Amino acid sequence: MLKGQTALVTGGTRGIGRAIALRLAKEGANIAVFYASNDAAAQRTVEELEALGVQARAYRCDISCAEEVKQNVRQAAEEFGSLEILVNNAGITADALLPQMSEEAFDRVVSTNLKGAFLVTQQVYRIFFRKRYGRIINIASVAGMMGNAGQANYSAAKAGLIGLTKTVAKESAARGITCNAIAPGFIETDMTEKLPEAVKEGAVAQIPVRRMGKPEEVAALAAFLASGEASYITGAVLPVDGGLNM
Repeated sequence: MLKGQTALVTGGTRGIGRAIALRLAKEGANIAVFYASNDAAAQRTVEELEALGVQARAYRCDISCAEEVKQNVRQAAEEFGSLEILVNNAGITADALLPQMSEEAFDRVVSTNLKGAFLVTQQVYRIFFRKRYGRIINIASVAGMMGNAGQANYSAAKAGLIGLTKTVAKESAARGITCNAIAPGFIETDMTEKLPEAVKEGAVAQIPVRRMGKPEEVAALAAFLASGEASYITGAVLPVDGGLNM
């Protein structure tokens, strides 16, 4: 149980992030959600979380902007009293084959998916350091482990996130802080829903269990890594991919 703890979940108003926020709330954690732009979705998410009997607040934050991250992490820590769990989930895509990918698209994806996780972790780490306790969970991707055609920017960012995970784990282990990565495969979210049916069918054909995963299956692992039972796991990259990256 996570009762009495507070989790900060970036990109927590939809897809995997929302599922993680709800699962951590069910385990008793209070939830601070960072979101990019959809105020209505943020309000709905807060209401769903509060219905589970926990405190919840949403903070509009461009995680690629250091000053916004600093201000919002400080505000969340003050309003909740402290932070014990960080889930770096926020991510975007801007797919194209390498010859057609613009520099702007590459920079935008890396800035959100990798730099954003760095900036948020840097601010939250200071809180964890003082407490000598913390759980950091980074949502990477199998694309960062095996690459994916048309996603040079996304795959590079997620591979970088895995490297960041291992470095933070080594730097923080002696201070009671763990840092692990979850690498989802094809999960049923808004992102995968936009794919053409032929692409989705082709993807499922490559997955040994012959189906896409559900956000709740990623959330279950996140809840375990956030718990005291996972205190001896750090620097791990754990796939939730139906065997895709075997």
